[in-house]
Amino acid sequence: QVQLVESGGGLVQAGGSLRLSCAASGRIFSINAMGWYRQAPGKQRELVATIASGSRTNYADSVKGRFTISRDNAKNTVYLQMNSLKPEDTAVYYCNANIRTSPWVGETYDYWGQGTQVTVSS
Repeated sequence: QVQLVESGGGLVQAGGSLRLSCAASGRIFSINAMGWYRQAPGKQRELVATIASGSRTNYADSVKGRFTISRDNAKNTVYLQMNSLKPEDTAVYYCNANIRTSPWVGETYDYWGQGTQVTVSS
């Protein structure tokens, strides 16, 4: 059993900053890519940023230059530093991780956190 627990969401004014954290725990052999996705009301879930096990990063065009994804492999944790927030960043943010749960081939699965609300007021 694997759990992803997110924290750090909240209400912030436009131009402000927030830092999201997501810690993975449970039956973990190794963690491949980790990432953040978001879903605004009435919209589909979209990718925000991902970070590979080797720390290569990928960002949605809408957040490039404002958001930074990072990870602490010793803590099985991924972070999302969000600066210069805009009202259109308002959404529920979900953590995702591709986790290998045993040394056996094929025992790799995608896991999701429960989501954390980020609200940016204008």
